[in-house]
Amino acid sequence: MNVVATWRAHFREYAIEAWGLGTFMAAACAVAALLYHPASPFGGLAADRVAGRLPMGLAMGGVALALVYSPWGRRSGAHFNPAFTLAQYRLGRVAAPDLAGYVAAQFVGAVAGVSAASAALGPLAAHPAVDHAATRPGAAGVAIAFAAEAAIAFVLLSATAATAARPKLERYTGCVAAALVALYIVFEAPLSGMSLNPARTFGSAVFAGGWRDFWIYLSAPVAGMLLAAEARLRLVGRGASGCAKLRHDSRGGCIFCTFARGGIAAPGAR
Repeated sequence: MNVVATWRAHFREYAIEAWGLGTFMAAACAVAALLYHPASPFGGLAADRVAGRLPMGLAMGGVALALVYSPWGRRSGAHFNPAFTLAQYRLGRVAAPDLAGYVAAQFVGAVAGVSAASAALGPLAAHPAVDHAATRPGAAGVAIAFAAEAAIAFVLLSATAATAARPKLERYTGCVAAALVALYIVFEAPLSGMSLNPARTFGSAVFAGGWRDFWIYLSAPVAGMLLAAEARLRLVGRGASGCAKLRHDSRGGCIFCTFARGGIAAPGAR
C-alpha cells in the first residue's frame, strides 16, 4: 500500500491525534488561567511552589488519563507527541507514512487547541501568569532545561515500553504515562516548564512567542525518547517491543499491530 493510500486508510487516526493534543492544550490553558491568573478565585496559587503546581499536575494528569482511555484515544493509541511517535517508529512499531501523518496532525492539533483556548479566554490566556501555557527554561538555565527534558522523555518512553510489552501490565500503560505527566508538572516544571513534547511547546509558542529556546523542546524530548528506544532495542530486541498504543484495544484491528505483521490496517480499524 502506497503513502497516499495509507493516509486515506488511517486519516481518522491522524484526526484523533490532532483532537487529542488540541484538547490537552486547551485544557492546559484553561487550568492555568483558573489556577494562576490574578483575577481567579485560585489566583493566589504560586506556580513556583510544589503546592501550587500540585493541582495543575493532578488536573493535567487526569486529562491525559481520560484521553488515553477514551474510545478515540484507544483507536489512535493516544501518542499526542511527535517524539513519542518517532520513538515508536524506531522500535519498529509504526510505519513511515503513519509517522508523517501522526506528527503533522499533532502539530496542527497543538496550534488549534491553544487557538481555541485563546479565543475562549481572551486576555486571560495572554496574561503573563498564564502565557498560553508556554514552556520556558527555569532559573537554572538552558543546559539544565535541556538535560531535564531529555531525562523525563527517556523515563517516560522506557516505562511505557516496558509495561506495553507485558500482557499483565499492558492495560496500565496509559496510567503510567498519565502519572508521569502529573509528577513531571509538579516536580520537574521549575527546570524546563515541563514540555516533554515538541508539538505542545510549538502550539503555545505560536501565540506566546519566545522562540529563542524552542530548540530545547524540539530536540531534547526527541533525543531522550530515541535514546530510550535504542537502549530497549539493545537490551531486549525488536521482537519484545509490543504495541505502539498506550492502550491496546483488542476488540478491533490495530494499525500498528497490522504493520508489525507486514500489512496495513484497513479504514475503520482500531
